[in-house]
Amino acid sequence: MDSTLINIECVDEIADAVGRKEEVAAITEAAMRGEIADYKESLRRRVALLKGVTVADMERIYTERLQLNPGAERLVQACKAAGLKVLLVSGGFTFFTDRIRDKLGIDFTRSNVLEIRSGPNCGELTGRMVDQPWGDICDGAEKRKMLLETCAQLGISPQQAIAMGDGANDLPMMGEAGLSVAYHAKPKVREQAMVAINAGGLDRLLEVVR
Repeated sequence: MDSTLINIECVDEIADAVGRKEEVAAITEAAMRGEIADYKESLRRRVALLKGVTVADMERIYTERLQLNPGAERLVQACKAAGLKVLLVSGGFTFFTDRIRDKLGIDFTRSNVLEIRSGPNCGELTGRMVDQPWGDICDGAEKRKMLLETCAQLGISPQQAIAMGDGANDLPMMGEAGLSVAYHAKPKVREQAMVAINAGGLDRLLEVVR
């Protein structure tokens, strides 16, 4: 989702609410470039720095800063019109992925849940994430697993799937798909993808799969 389907890295913008955007963005950039071996640990470090951010702060990020990337709506609509199912897997957070899912009519999602304090200071982030039935954090391995599970659920081969991403944590998923697409991606991802979109919007993929 982040920097692919939408224009921002949500974790960086959330950090801005507590004056830590620069610190968090540096970790995000290193993780996306594949320079941090343990993605889960890098995300835990970033989320710990979000402690004290309020739900109202995140609401403002959604309404004032988050925009769909060019061509996002057209691409999803075209996929759905052609009978494809759309899966959104993200190292980001359900606070945003659920809204994007509903806005675009996406069929499946998987992302991380931020823990929100109840009681005193309710409505504030604790700096932790909540474990889910499938595991703790949606990292590269989880993205790959979700792609494979969704294909199995639909009764198709992963070779019939298209996977699009921009960061190193997308590579395990992209490696399983019949078509892998790098979108305004980090160098490591561009090198390994079958198709790279380096200019223009997401709907440029339709030039390849008409």
